[in-house]
Amino acid sequence: MERGTLYVGTSGFAFKEWKGNFYPEGVSDKKMLAHYSSMLGSVEINYTFRRMPSEATMESWKTQSTGGFKFTLKAPQRITHTKRLKEVSEETGEFVRRARLLGDKLGTILFQLPPTLKFDRDRLTPFLESLPQGCLYAMEFRHESWGDPAVGELLSEAQVALCGADTEATPVKEIPVTAQHVYLRLRREEYAEEALDAWAGKVSSSLEAGRDVYCYFKHEGGGVGPKYALRIRDAVQKSARV
Repeated sequence: MERGTLYVGTSGFAFKEWKGNFYPEGVSDKKMLAHYSSMLGSVEINYTFRRMPSEATMESWKTQSTGGFKFTLKAPQRITHTKRLKEVSEETGEFVRRARLLGDKLGTILFQLPPTLKFDRDRLTPFLESLPQGCLYAMEFRHESWGDPAVGELLSEAQVALCGADTEATPVKEIPVTAQHVYLRLRREEYAEEALDAWAGKVSSSLEAGRDVYCYFKHEGGGVGPKYALRIRDAVQKSARV
């Protein structure tokens, strides 16, 4: 079985407070993405949650990033929060069309639902059935009712990844598996080295099982997110050489 690929990074990249820490002190804002993509394999873009990205923006990101880099895009809030997955095929189709302008640099499209939205099979099923083919998708549920086993069954049938979001309030012990790719958001303010090594082991197991892993840390903390991501990357690479 062919080993999967790790795409690890942070939620966003354009943070001035990272200069002198992750970024070189004198780097210009326009060169942040080029530097970021030379160090890490992927970024989760939250900008697209607030507004539909322009074609020019897609082309700019594609051009500025290095080869093999992947962009994960968070779906617009109109789809997930305003219309709450109902009758959104038109909006989703247009968003996916623009996302595809990234070409082979498109990673996963993340649908993050509001905490107040409860599990509703009649809402989820038609949404999953309407997703355009040929892209990778992930869903993050934030109401406890989505813990229903039926959710995993529906996602597995659609080959959509169930996002594992690890926080202090809702710790994740294992990486959820509902597709050939997995999606992990490590959202705690701090991770001890032992915790990062433990996550690296879990990520390595998923890779050995042939699954690509998309893993993202928070951007807050003055550059600690990239350091955590690099730690995971290095630990996984080391384990692959053993």
